[in-house]
Amino acid sequence: MAVDESVWQYMKEHLGYSDKEMKRFRANPRNSAILEKGQLLLNRTIVAEVVESKNCNSQHRVGDRFVFDGVGNLLTRKNPKRICMFALARLTPMILAIHELIYAGVDPNEIKFCRTGCFDVGVECGGWGHIILEVKVEERQR
Repeated sequence: MAVDESVWQYMKEHLGYSDKEMKRFRANPRNSAILEKGQLLLNRTIVAEVVESKNCNSQHRVGDRFVFDGVGNLLTRKNPKRICMFALARLTPMILAIHELIYAGVDPNEIKFCRTGCFDVGVECGGWGHIILEVKVEERQR
């Protein structure tokens, strides 16, 4: 399926591309493939939920949810007031894996390794505390 010209124009404006940059962007076949599946991301919400927490310096508790739109932007108004950057950093490869599954036409909730933990190893291993996050994808709530 070809990408509609209005989508290319939106991307040019959204990313602030010059004509030369846009020509280069359009020449990359991966960009076409991603934009063809883009609607699938727009209709999703990525959620990382705290499923275990012990001695967390940021005070994250079981049940806290870190909420991202389908393209990976943190939706600040839907998140705890404070979020540990060390936990967020661990979500980057998870969100990338979710995107790749969606692009491949696979249900992203079929991901087998859906859990990650913050960088801190916990007091037992010489750190301070530790949380474990479980990642899932939900249909976007309007």
